[in-house]
Amino acid sequence: MALYEHVFLARQDLAQAQVDALAETATKIVEDNQGKVTKVETWGLRSLAYKIAKNRKAHYVQLNIDAPGNVIAELERQTQINEDIIRYMTVKVDELEAGPSVMMRKQDRPERGDRGPRGDRGDRGPRGDREGGSRDDRGPRRDRDEAPAGE
Repeated sequence: MALYEHVFLARQDLAQAQVDALAETATKIVEDNQGKVTKVETWGLRSLAYKIAKNRKAHYVQLNIDAPGNVIAELERQTQINEDIIRYMTVKVDELEAGPSVMMRKQDRPERGDRGPRGDRGDRGPRGDREGGSRDDRGPRRDRDEAPAGE
């Protein structure tokens, strides 16, 4: 059997329980046709790059599937019929990821505000304490204050 990753986007106004029910429905379709869903990941409600069917956000769900091609065709047919799913994509892969997907690992990273009181700046002082003084102390800028040699 072939290995697939199936990702679908559900409407933003659905409750999480309804999104989980959509994932269970997809799993049932695969398993009823002698396939196997090895992993289901819910990535949560995320912003879309552009509006799709008047939705600015969508619930993202990924299924890792081990099934023959005709099972995927049936899954995609059922997905097209469902009004709650606004987009889907199925990709054939050589092997399935064992642990959490990249999207789930991305959520585990610390936020930008978690870097401490100084952020990434290390031991640098505040910007006003730099040596060299102000712009006026360094002389004219060639591009603005000085005429080129030929004029």
